[in-house]
Amino acid sequence: MFVYLSKKIAIPNNTKINCLSWEKNNGFIAIGGDEGMLKVLKLEQASTTTSTQTASKGLAAASNLSMNQTLEGHKGNVVVVVWNEQQQKLTTSDDNGVIIVWTMYKGSFFEEMTNDRKKSTVKGMAWTNDGQKICIVYEDGAVIVGSVDGNRIWGKEIKNTQLSGIQWSPDNRLLLFALKNGEVHLYDNQGIFVSKINIQCVQLSSIRGTSVVGLNWFNGYAQGNRPTLAICYETGKIQLMKNEYDDYPIIIDANLQITCSQWNDSGTILAVCGIKNSLNEKDSNQVMFFSAYGQHLRTLKIPGREITSLSWEGKPNCRISLAVDSFIYFANIRLDYTWCYFNHTIAFLEIASQNPSIDFNQSSVIFWDTKSNQNFSKIIDFVISMSSYGEHCVIASETHKIISKDANLVVENSKEQTYMLQICNSLGTTVDSKYIDIKPQFITMNSTHIIVANNSQFLLWQYHTPKSSLHGMKQKKDKRYHVDDQPSGVNEVLSDLDRISYDPPTKVIPTTTKDPICSITASDKILLVARESGTIQEYVLPNVAICNRHSLPNKICKMAINCNSTRACVVDATGVMTTIELNNQTYNDKPSENIRTGKIERKDVWSICWAKDNPQLLAVMEKTRMYIFKNDDPEEPISSCGYICNFEDLEITAVLLDEIINGMASTNMSGEQYLLNLRVKSLRDTEELLQHVGLTEAKQFIEDNSHPRLWRLLGESALKKLDLNMAENAFVRCTNYQGISFIKKLRSIQNEQIQKAEVSAFFGDFDEAEKLYIDADRRDLAISLRTTLCDWFRVIQLYRMSSGISDQQMETAYKEIGKHFANMRVWDSAREYYEKAHYIEGLMDAYYYLEKYEELEGLIAKIPEKSPLLSKLGQMLATVGLTEKSVEAYKKCGDIKSAVATCVSLRQWGLAVELAQKYKMPSINALLNNHASQLLEEGKLPEAVELQKKAGRFLDASRLLIKLAEREIEKKSSYLRIKQLFVLAGLLVEEHLHTSATVTGTNRATVIAQLSPEDSVFIEDVWHKAEAYHYILLSQRQLKAGLMHSAVLSSIRLRDYEDVLNVEKIYSLIALASCADRSFGTCSKAFIKLEGLETITEHKRQEYEELAVNILSRYDPIDTKMDQTPCFACETLVADWQTSCTNCGSHFPACIASGQSIMNPQVAWQCSSCMHLAKRIEIASRKSCPLCHSLVNLQRTEM
Repeated sequence: MFVYLSKKIAIPNNTKINCLSWEKNNGFIAIGGDEGMLKVLKLEQASTTTSTQTASKGLAAASNLSMNQTLEGHKGNVVVVVWNEQQQKLTTSDDNGVIIVWTMYKGSFFEEMTNDRKKSTVKGMAWTNDGQKICIVYEDGAVIVGSVDGNRIWGKEIKNTQLSGIQWSPDNRLLLFALKNGEVHLYDNQGIFVSKINIQCVQLSSIRGTSVVGLNWFNGYAQGNRPTLAICYETGKIQLMKNEYDDYPIIIDANLQITCSQWNDSGTILAVCGIKNSLNEKDSNQVMFFSAYGQHLRTLKIPGREITSLSWEGKPNCRISLAVDSFIYFANIRLDYTWCYFNHTIAFLEIASQNPSIDFNQSSVIFWDTKSNQNFSKIIDFVISMSSYGEHCVIASETHKIISKDANLVVENSKEQTYMLQICNSLGTTVDSKYIDIKPQFITMNSTHIIVANNSQFLLWQYHTPKSSLHGMKQKKDKRYHVDDQPSGVNEVLSDLDRISYDPPTKVIPTTTKDPICSITASDKILLVARESGTIQEYVLPNVAICNRHSLPNKICKMAINCNSTRACVVDATGVMTTIELNNQTYNDKPSENIRTGKIERKDVWSICWAKDNPQLLAVMEKTRMYIFKNDDPEEPISSCGYICNFEDLEITAVLLDEIINGMASTNMSGEQYLLNLRVKSLRDTEELLQHVGLTEAKQFIEDNSHPRLWRLLGESALKKLDLNMAENAFVRCTNYQGISFIKKLRSIQNEQIQKAEVSAFFGDFDEAEKLYIDADRRDLAISLRTTLCDWFRVIQLYRMSSGISDQQMETAYKEIGKHFANMRVWDSAREYYEKAHYIEGLMDAYYYLEKYEELEGLIAKIPEKSPLLSKLGQMLATVGLTEKSVEAYKKCGDIKSAVATCVSLRQWGLAVELAQKYKMPSINALLNNHASQLLEEGKLPEAVELQKKAGRFLDASRLLIKLAEREIEKKSSYLRIKQLFVLAGLLVEEHLHTSATVTGTNRATVIAQLSPEDSVFIEDVWHKAEAYHYILLSQRQLKAGLMHSAVLSSIRLRDYEDVLNVEKIYSLIALASCADRSFGTCSKAFIKLEGLETITEHKRQEYEELAVNILSRYDPIDTKMDQTPCFACETLVADWQTSCTNCGSHFPACIASGQSIMNPQVAWQCSSCMHLAKRIEIASRKSCPLCHSLVNLQRTEM
């Protein structure tokens, strides 16, 4: 940071100032002094709205007193002034103990209330953060806590104690009391003692105490758990603590007799003022600035006898007010922000208090594109430093150790802290990264390497970006050096030349040095490393060979190298800037110890920047003035307070970082508002000469101050005046090939007015160029210009103003306008112009995105056959599920293969097979098989069945259903579920037979006879299994309904299905039904069968035997219920349970409704779907087939 005095205000009558306070929100400054002097001032900057005052924004703008009010009421010396910023009130006290509260009314302050306790003097007052309560402490130990409306909340007398200060904790729960003997006590907000603060910076004793003069507790957001409590003693000792219980505070010895201290508005800098103890110092009044971690940043010397108080301005923390004798001094502060500029983008570290949602160990980096005014945020672990080059920047951050949430999982972390380097583009996207183990306190970047350094070492990393010339090449090892080493570069050269990788001998690099590094900078050729002693070591890159040393009297803070690496500019800790000469082309055996300083030496410098395109141009910021040096001669200064971003093409870009980083800028930041574009004097003079004098004089001036930018200006001015010779000469001098080619074109044009039009078009003034073309009666050139610019709206206007324009030209213009609206996704307007242009392809897109599918289908008829647009239209229609129209488009295009593929993708298998058969595509079967196999592999058996069914492959679908039924059998699903699957398979078989009979013109029996033996067996087997599960369900249903004899007949029928059902279950059911029907003969036979089964266990066989004995020992094994019916073939009486005639062998089919044998099938009812029989008396009351559940038709069926 850099600090300098900027303004001085004298108090009338030389009245000594005892205290002051700067209100943060509105900028009021309260000043208290001797003899009751109390003033309120307000310092405002002059308005800078005009373009001529653009550079004078921020601190560079003139500041004036907008308020100077004297408040009367105190008689004694005013010793304490405190602002209540939330309530906009001022509380003051004098040495007589009088306290006055002042309030704001109509732009002025008036006395609101007074408290006069004459017993003792007020030593301190403090408001809570919300402005609702105030704590007042008196020297005699009295404490009063009152509300904002003047009511006392509580009071306390701390006996035998003299108080000297008071401070609230940030959460308003605790009170800190400073005692006159140097102790600091902690109380709660009700006045109850809690503890003593552990003071380590001074030795406290009861005999001789040390007074506390500063008790500062920052009440904002502290990122990274940094110290927030500062306790300052008059002896110069300072103790910084993270909280009230911090046992390891940071101790500082300021070597000052401290009188006052205060944190800045962000809590990152502690300002301490006092008097230097040494009497030999000329300027005994000093203000010292320390970071929150105790690092000394800067010292400011103030003239005068005694400095008594200081106070920071609110945001943007750029000014501080100082009370010295009867004067108020204002000092401007230029902070060292973490930021960089690259590719028209400013990357900066957001202040943590502006984004409390970020974790305290993380940082938010904002990337502000100054051209588009877009912001991109990137959350990174705690950022340490950043730098930039070209189109990228590097961000160095501290990484955190990985902590596992699982107690059983152990994560190995390195004992050493690791750090991360990220290469980012202007959008904040990381393009390359690296982990390192040295803290990147200092960082710089060139086109190929990133150099980071800590106090004693520096490391070179060769990075890669997408546009890097090294992209794709083998990455070299990182190079690490100690600052005390003297590398010659030999190892690096050997490593580059040796095809076999040369590994130099490893050695242990020390981690400490007596002369630490304090700054680094680099170009593509040179690396400069500055040390705290003032020595600058010069290395040659990329081989890192030390070639020179430079010595300066003070510690270096900033360095920069010019564009050709011949000179460097350095700024020391006192703000003195010096230039030094570099010998980047010299390789000496021993480093040169000669001191070779440049001719430029300036004071109070805080920002420097070399021009990127001229090694002689240097921009320097001194206080609020910018100086531009050419060689060693400065130009007239420019009033500015911006941080220099870039110096190129005789133009300097600066940014008002204070307003942006501290949150004073609006959300939509404007480059015009916060960016300063400053031109060098030669550029300004050239523009003045070209505007008011003439080309010849300007050319003479440019020859004396040659620069490509100036020659380009001359060429453009000469071109506008049609001085082609001078313009050509100027463009040659600035190597503007485009301009030279344009002049060659102009020479071929004879008409001067057309030449002027071409020049206007060349400089982008297209309206003027069009006007000149029309005036020259060359409307065709005007149309050509607008066509080149794709300004089709204007082209149509010009067409309508002209004659002889063809319909094709108008349609072309309409088509381009339609494309314009299509690119903007305004499809209604695009459709309108596409229709005017009769542009079918555009209309397809418009209708598609407007979801006008009927109009989209109508385009099929408008497109000629074999047109490629039909294929695109087919794809569009397919994406919205319009299969038939998509197939129609493909068929008209002649692409039958795509039509079939569309049907397959949309699962329209019937249409796919129909197309394949119609156009004789044998590949459809393979396609179906592949798709079915894929579904089977994925376990989608029902989908595969549906596929085969829709494709008309009923037998294949039936086979898949059989597999599905077998799976259900394995899972022991219900009989009903299994029966349904077998019946569905059977119905698919019947559908296949019916389809085949329809195609061949025969009947079902003929089709069955013509089937292959394998298919015939399969068809029979399908219905066989369906019947098995049907009859077992039927018999169980009859048994449950109490139809015992019918259950016996149905269960006996199950003997034909022992190959399908479990044999034990079949005969168990027969035994149960026959026993219930008292048909013990059948029951005995069933038990005999069960006892003879080989698949049951011996224990179960014994159980069957015992059960049979128990039943048959009581009843004779005889069937008492037996009906006999004559055979339909031979008239022999046959028992109702028999399935065939014992005489002629005729088979009796079963009734699917009752399970009984049908003795005369000729008069039975037959289902038209499953072709099974049932007795008409059984089916008369049913509406559907008992087996397949199709509708019942009661017409007689002949067998």
